[in-house]
Amino acid sequence: MIDSHAHIYTEQFKEDIDATLERAKEAGLIRIYMPNIDHTSIDSMLELESNHPDYCIATMGLHPCSVKADFEKELYIVEDWLSKREFAAIGEMGTDLYWDKSFLDQQIEAFKIQVGWAKSYKKPIIIHCRESLDMTIDLVEELKSDDLTGVFHCFNGSVEQANRIKELGFYIGLGGVSTFKNAGMDQVIPEIDISNVVLETDSPYLAPVPNRGKRNEPAFIKLIAQKVADYYQKPLEEIISQTVANTNKLFQFDA
Repeated sequence: MIDSHAHIYTEQFKEDIDATLERAKEAGLIRIYMPNIDHTSIDSMLELESNHPDYCIATMGLHPCSVKADFEKELYIVEDWLSKREFAAIGEMGTDLYWDKSFLDQQIEAFKIQVGWAKSYKKPIIIHCRESLDMTIDLVEELKSDDLTGVFHCFNGSVEQANRIKELGFYIGLGGVSTFKNAGMDQVIPEIDISNVVLETDSPYLAPVPNRGKRNEPAFIKLIAQKVADYYQKPLEEIISQTVANTNKLFQFDA
């Protein structure tokens, strides 16, 4: 399995990151992708990547919750890093109307700038879109080109929204929310084309059932994979094989 989205470089893993990674390997994970947040997360993310090369893979971008009045300064730092070395993707980037709507215009501007970089560097984008899924799909439709792809992470939308994402040539990230009884994903996931699905934990957030409310970690992705397999009524091995292939394609990983 591959965890396509985990923030395992954060403070929540400071005391037991080695044990966390050991549990991930024991659970069958072969790779973990680490989306950046902002300038404060870069050093710890790159240190973890350096300590675990080819296993913990960094991406570079600016999270929408870190987009404030001075977001240009943050973007200069992202741009500088993108010019200095390879990253697997641009992100985590996107829009967020959950916490604060006052910087939406800046979020949209930051989104468009980062999409431009993704096109220039021919890298996928990792999209965060909490309480803003339709608006963000609209944005991607407006900016779409043949060389733009990526993933809508932490998907909890409708079949119609999933189909719009597929039409764009983008992937759908399924995580812990997929296991929540009140999320209604049992009605949605079976209608999503499995060739468009990647698995994620979003660690340390959104731990799957039966660990809901606890710190999430990459090893829990097996619980997500099993629930997705149950929804599709397919063998777990088939879901794992397909989602690994999808993730490799998304991140242009030559397996």
